[in-house]
Amino acid sequence: MAAGLLALSACATAPAQVASAPPPPPKQYQWLLGSGEAAVLSRQAYDGMVEHVTAALAARKAGRAVDSAIFAPGATPGDPRWASCDAKPPAVVLDMDETAILNTGANYDTALRGDPPFDPARWERWEQDGATLVEPAPGAVDALARLRAAGVAIVFNSNRENRFARQAVDALRAAGLGDAKPGETLFLRGDIAPGSSKDPRRTAIAERYCVLAMAGDQLGDFSDAFNDKALGVQQRRALAVAPGIAGKWGKGWFLLPNPMYGPGVAGGYDDLFPADKRWTPKGAN
Repeated sequence: MAAGLLALSACATAPAQVASAPPPPPKQYQWLLGSGEAAVLSRQAYDGMVEHVTAALAARKAGRAVDSAIFAPGATPGDPRWASCDAKPPAVVLDMDETAILNTGANYDTALRGDPPFDPARWERWEQDGATLVEPAPGAVDALARLRAAGVAIVFNSNRENRFARQAVDALRAAGLGDAKPGETLFLRGDIAPGSSKDPRRTAIAERYCVLAMAGDQLGDFSDAFNDKALGVQQRRALAVAPGIAGKWGKGWFLLPNPMYGPGVAGGYDDLFPADKRWTPKGAN
């Protein structure tokens, strides 16, 4: 009996196990999803897109020619030529992920687990069952509503898999961005050509629409040339501001912030810090 009472007493006085709090989310998540700075940049891009498209619509109405925001077949950032607009109906083309929508559910999972921001296998599971756990990019809902009211088609060009087209449509709807129709206003990986190249889809879209603006969170959302694996970090950076396209940013091409994943998140010390620009305090180890 005494031994039993002693055991009960020990149990009663044992300290409760307290679950440890998870570590803070990585800084790139804090910045993209929590900072006013990221929200302002997103809103600024969407407001600029509406302003640009409104001016282009006015120019077309006045009988002036306007350029498509999509390269003509064979054109490159170093040799830019633009697809024909003619009398085609106006449209804008947007990437989906971290451009039109923020994948808050998937970002929570990877941040909590400490995983890399993009894991193909886990992303496939997210595409399948995470459609409603998204938010609109700041400024997107208002901008797309204004463009649709002006008669502009909203076309999404995403590298989500086309076998998950229904879930992609559901995600856009859940974010308050309206409906999209596969093959008409939604183009996905595998729709036009195999692989992740977006140029074939852009060409197909330009055959149907006068694309007045494009928006994305990575340079590959504007041209596959930026994803050439032969490009070094600084070569790719220089190509993005090549003379022929430097004036397109903010005037047809609109870039959204994404510090979490993609070809833009790259570079070692030698890529980022020129040898003649490095500083170390005197006497520092």
